[in-house]
Amino acid sequence: MTPDQVDMTVDLGGIELRNPVLTASGTFGYGTEFSPFLELESLGGFVAKSLTLEPRTGNPPPRIAEAPSGMLNAISLENVGVEAFIRERLPALSDEVTVIASVFGTEIELYGRVTERLDGVSGVAGIEVNASCPHVKAGGIEFGQDPKALAALVRTVRQSTRLPMLVKLSPNVTSIAEMARVAEAEGADGLCLINAVQALDVDVDTRRPVLANGLGGLSGPAIRPIALRMVWQAASAVDLPICGIGGIASAEDAVKFLLCGATAVQVGTANYLDPGVAGQIVTGIAEYAARHGFARIADLVGALETPQGG
Repeated sequence: MTPDQVDMTVDLGGIELRNPVLTASGTFGYGTEFSPFLELESLGGFVAKSLTLEPRTGNPPPRIAEAPSGMLNAISLENVGVEAFIRERLPALSDEVTVIASVFGTEIELYGRVTERLDGVSGVAGIEVNASCPHVKAGGIEFGQDPKALAALVRTVRQSTRLPMLVKLSPNVTSIAEMARVAEAEGADGLCLINAVQALDVDVDTRRPVLANGLGGLSGPAIRPIALRMVWQAASAVDLPICGIGGIASAEDAVKFLLCGATAVQVGTANYLDPGVAGQIVTGIAEYAARHGFARIADLVGALETPQGG
């Protein structure tokens, strides 16, 4: 078997993908920024920056910093707003590019209004509900940590759209399985996990946090083992397809998520180091599948062999 003989297609909660590799919200702009580095059509798709009802400027700098094996950020969802996205950003993309729109609001009602505006818009294949941003003071993490709040949020967004709806869960919880079951019960078509881990770093010379916001979200390879564990736990708890996120920088990393139960993956922080890495990961997954005799990439999903009682 050769890599080009591998069936790379997957179904992510009703979103048909040509392959299981997407790029993560907030790390890939609105797509066109990366077109000089790779063919967007070669990816399974991408998740655009989280959209709010009105444009949002985000936090003041410094709002991004290096961390051991990762990155801290507290950008706070700077974006052009849903109307500018529909009017200016979507038309700049080829019809062959699969676009998932991420939605956010500081109140549940605002999530619903943004989602309603996107419902039926040509070029939007699905919705990702950002229920877990770890560094905004209103919304975000509070919805992702409280089962009742998460239920109300998912219910509201479900009622606001006919599009496939993915819910992005927070790692900053006691039980990821419980939150996955909440999202499933309220009508989610799929889950995305994990978002960044809430974290803090300190400048000892100034005796201040390195980020102006204080707390930020830790992403990158440092969180990959946490993400793998949570994907595996969520996959064991629900019947929904899962999109795995967290420190994916190579095809081998992506395959680990597939084996743990993810149907697809999102590449995030690695885009900053190599803007063409997502395309390389697509190629590498096909090569892995061919080398190990998997005719369909979907057959890798959940194929992790664990010790008895593991």
